Amino acid sequence: MELVVLLDEDGRATGTADKALVHNRETPLHLAFSTYVFDPRGRFLLTRRALDKRTWPGVWTNSCCGHPGPEEVMTDAIRRRLRAELGITVGDIDLVLPRFRYRAVMGDGTVENEMCPVFRAVTSDDPAPDPAEVMDFRWTQWPPEGDLSPWARDQIGQLTGLGPEPGRWPLADSGELPPAVTN
Repeated sequence: MELVVLLDEDGRATGTADKALVHNRETPLHLAFSTYVFDPRGRFLLTRRALDKRTWPGVWTNSCCGHPGPEEVMTDAIRRRLRAELGITVGDIDLVLPRFRYRAVMGDGTVENEMCPVFRAVTSDDPAPDPAEVMDFRWTQWPPEGDLSPWARDQIGQLTGLGPEPGRWPLADSGELPPAVTN
């Protein structure tokens, strides 16, 4: 069983829930992360969610999303999910949007409700996606275009506000992360 960290409105941990059961019509606020991976040439790794994903199956989105486990260091969770979903490793993991939060409702009523800090990373690896997680990927120019997940659309809007070159985005202060984040 994979657990997610439940949050109060101030981002403090209030407990845990089974990830397999938490996403429904009344999804409680919980902790997540989004990662935007680039290669050394500056291309962005866009991924398409597997068709068996509970939320937004088959939708194009950012490189990798996930949930840190209880008391798991956020960067460790990011590295874990990048290895598991895409078969890649990264060097530095940079915090760029510490306070990103969203709530989105799918057509069937399923809700995503997350405090979801956003990170940037670089890899030289060729992705080898786990088909249970990622059905397709492509390297593309920044910013990506097309129909994307609701969180990716919002995040990309905020990220482009940081500047046109992802490698030059300013690093955010980790003190702005939700209190439940383990550093």
